[in-house]
Amino acid sequence: MEDQAQKLRELMSAKPQPQQAAKKTRVITVASGKGGVGKTNLSVNLAIAYARTGKRVMVMDADLGLANVNIMLNMIPKYNLYHVIRKQKSMRDIILDTEYGIQILAGASGFSKIANLNEEERQNFISELYALTNVDIIIIDTSAGVSNNVLSFVAAADDAIIITTPEPTAITDAYGIIKIIATEVENLNIGLKLVVNRVKTVTEGRKVAERIINISGQFLNLKVEYLGCIYEDPIVQQSVLRQRPFIVQDPKSKAAISVQHLVNRIEKTEFVDDRGISRLIKKLFSKE
Repeated sequence: MEDQAQKLRELMSAKPQPQQAAKKTRVITVASGKGGVGKTNLSVNLAIAYARTGKRVMVMDADLGLANVNIMLNMIPKYNLYHVIRKQKSMRDIILDTEYGIQILAGASGFSKIANLNEEERQNFISELYALTNVDIIIIDTSAGVSNNVLSFVAAADDAIIITTPEPTAITDAYGIIKIIATEVENLNIGLKLVVNRVKTVTEGRKVAERIINISGQFLNLKVEYLGCIYEDPIVQQSVLRQRPFIVQDPKSKAAISVQHLVNRIEKTEFVDDRGISRLIKKLFSKE
């Protein structure tokens, strides 16, 4: 195992080019304790809001087997990360440009193979990941709930956003995933943030956040930052049905303005660690 770790360190130190080393790619993972709370919707609309600030943004669909990101954008990827792992395509071949100024990286079932890669496949995959260094922001849309893959992507991020709603079950599950992150992720060194979706008022969102943040601090000794809330808005459901992001469908809607505020708040926080892609790769392969 130590030999493999040494090979990974050597590969990582040798791979970045001067221009890649200068680029600071911010990796943001979006996760949730349960499905149906708006995680993928947040990922996509957050990416577009970021792109409108002049950033180069990519959304990585890390939801195993459920390609929700491309469905939301009415796109059908021909290739995904599985083809990269098998050396059938390069990373640049599978990156999709969209009409909304963001790029999409289709994950599909490819991520389930990462833990089982042989040495050659692993080194090739690590090499291909460095193709992502030309973007400013990578937003990773994980699967709902808690799995080893979700925890890996949370640990690999500069910022991890946990999204919940005011529903009691969603609040419980949000605390549940935060608790597992606190106990399972070693050397946790990320900005852990909370977003409350589908609120009727700002006060409602703040009260939900305070409950989760206070319990996390008291019982887990973990600092969770309240990033903000997203208003309940009929435009969201309409946009899902039309497969067109709500921030594009109606930029002046309550939901769209809420997401724009979230981007502003993220930008005001410093990187916990600005190694970007190098950090992402190291964390994803730390158990190899």
